[in-house]
Amino acid sequence: MREFGYQRAHDVTGAVSLLAADPDARYLGGGTNLVDLMKTGVERPALLVDVRELPLDRVEPTADGGLRIGATVTNSDLAVHPEVRRRYPALTQALLAGASGQLRNMATVGGNLLQRTRCGYFTDLSQPCNKRAPGTGCPAVAGEHHNHAVLGASGHCVAVHPSDMGVALTAFDAVVSYESADGPGEVPITDFYLPVGDTPHRETALPPGALITQVTLPAAPVAARSRYRKVRERASYAFAIGSVAAALAVEDGRVREARLALGAVASRPWRARAAEAVLTGAPADGATFAAAADAELAAARPLPHNGYKVTLMRNLVVSVLTELAGEDAR
Repeated sequence: MREFGYQRAHDVTGAVSLLAADPDARYLGGGTNLVDLMKTGVERPALLVDVRELPLDRVEPTADGGLRIGATVTNSDLAVHPEVRRRYPALTQALLAGASGQLRNMATVGGNLLQRTRCGYFTDLSQPCNKRAPGTGCPAVAGEHHNHAVLGASGHCVAVHPSDMGVALTAFDAVVSYESADGPGEVPITDFYLPVGDTPHRETALPPGALITQVTLPAAPVAARSRYRKVRERASYAFAIGSVAAALAVEDGRVREARLALGAVASRPWRARAAEAVLTGAPADGATFAAAADAELAAARPLPHNGYKVTLMRNLVVSVLTELAGEDAR
């Protein structure tokens, strides 16, 4: 790890100013991803701006019945917050599935959204990687890709986004707020992550040097009946090979409203709009749930060694929706 400077920010404006003055600076939240990348040489910041003590550590109700979540709220604190557990249980489940207890105690909401892919080629400086070094290639396409993308990928990058929390936030239409040198701004989480296309190194819609300040969850009564299910290669702490955040409201045997997002299948948390369209107004039964999964996964383009993900995700979607429909019927 090369030498770097360290400065603690005391207010949001000051933090943003420090980044504006040094393009090689990085914000430091919990450091659970950034420090690892610094150790491997993937990240080489000249300055770390510590934002942990900024007044962004509260979870508050909004006037319309949603929640406002500060960017420095830890994953542990967010997971156990009573209003999160009551209004958005899938978010609690996603957070608790996301890491070990020690990491959750350090990791922040803002940092979780900005974590980088765990693709082995990205973290190995001896290998080319378009995400790390644009224009060098994507060896995962012909190499090790069993846990890589089946949706929305390109020949330039097939890595997946690792966040569990982001999948639940995507299902519930979260909005990300930030502060930049040009002032405040906000972006829906469905637009926050950029399509991979031919610029996989450009991952988010944040302006350069912008600091995430909060995430807002709009009111969503359907979210009170929600679930997050994660499949991984071992029962202990591990990244997903597939996950689903779902919410379902059933009325007179038909789906009145559905929310569905998929994880570990694309370069960003994947909102399943095609599946939601099939579900809405249809009978709340296995045939509908299978048709919804098939509609979403029709766009899947698996690589030679990750086609299993299509079957896995189909079964996972059907299973989670079936469980939610059964709860709604009781």
